[in-house]
Amino acid sequence: MSFLSATLDRVKPSPTVAVTAKARELQAAGHDVIGLGAGEPDFDTPDNIKEAAIAAIHAGHTKYTAPDGIPELKQAICAKFARENGLSYTPAQVSVSTGGKQVLYNALMATLNPGDEVIIPAPYWVSYPDMVLLAGGTPVVVECGIETGFLMTPEQLEAAITPNTKWLIFNSPSNPTGAGYTRDQLKALTDVLMKHPHVWVMSDDMYEHLVYDGFEFSTPAEVEPALYDRTLTVNGVSKAYAMTGWRIGYAAGPEPLIAAMRKIQSQSTTNPCSISQWAAVEALNGPQDFIGPNNELFVRRRNLVVDKLNAIDGITCPVPDGAFYVYPSIAGLIGKTTAAGTLISDDETFATALLEEAKVAVVFGAAFGLSPNFRISYATSDALLEQACARIADFCAGMTG
Repeated sequence: MSFLSATLDRVKPSPTVAVTAKARELQAAGHDVIGLGAGEPDFDTPDNIKEAAIAAIHAGHTKYTAPDGIPELKQAICAKFARENGLSYTPAQVSVSTGGKQVLYNALMATLNPGDEVIIPAPYWVSYPDMVLLAGGTPVVVECGIETGFLMTPEQLEAAITPNTKWLIFNSPSNPTGAGYTRDQLKALTDVLMKHPHVWVMSDDMYEHLVYDGFEFSTPAEVEPALYDRTLTVNGVSKAYAMTGWRIGYAAGPEPLIAAMRKIQSQSTTNPCSISQWAAVEALNGPQDFIGPNNELFVRRRNLVVDKLNAIDGITCPVPDGAFYVYPSIAGLIGKTTAAGTLISDDETFATALLEEAKVAVVFGAAFGLSPNFRISYATSDALLEQACARIADFCAGMTG
């Protein structure tokens, strides 16, 4: 009998974390590796947020807090939803966790029973299906290819819903594609959901503020107010505020669901870091004027990467609406052989060979549920992106077959 739980057989380690760790190992061994796998901005946390954390330390805010967040942060979250999304919540409808990942995990653990299905459009963030499996549910993956702009159609959503469907996990702009749903596209999906009152919506809005070219962000409960009572709207401070390491995610939704999530958290991590919570209060309540200039840098980097990749034979790279990722197709490279003799049979062999032979770390598409693609995070300097794209171009130019 194995000492380890059979639950582990249902899940795999995070591929994005694994790629970043492998790149760091090679760098530590002296290799000149350019890591484009990590999903975090290269900007520093704004000074006013850091100062708020320091002030919290000096004020002695170093004790346990309520399991799912201090009142000041819950109020700031309620104000954010009202100000930016037109959604009215009370503090009792808000949960704060150690990053957005824990918010999602708590919600799934609190609601899923064996046989419950969760619809997950692919490409998806790597953790969605595994968290559903850990919670005892069944992921129902809906492939949304390059031909639909990586967006799920209303027809696909309708076809995926069964009497066992409990959740739709919705993410816009998307990790890994950066694709976003317009208000009209989102309304077409919510119209489908209105016909199926047993289906709840988990809206992962983590990249809300990272949108470009005039794209206007919308969230399901805002677009269809009748979905308010069965929507969990999830967000956090990691991406827009360059606070990935501070680990603060939050959500708002129906009070019974939030209470159930609080119960789960009270028996796992209890409260998120008290200092990080006070920093998040300042992030949400303080100046937002740095977001625009940061986004201008992201647009420049996005355009650089898209242009360079589309100039490579065998690679097709759509232009994303937001986030800081591109998700190019390598359909034209499958079956070719690298200069070092590696046969590119799928996107995983492509990513492995690219790391080993060209010293560029990317994440292969199968990790996100849609192949043959790979994900690049362009949240790094122009110089590194130029160098990485040149290496990728040379790597592909050396292929035969």
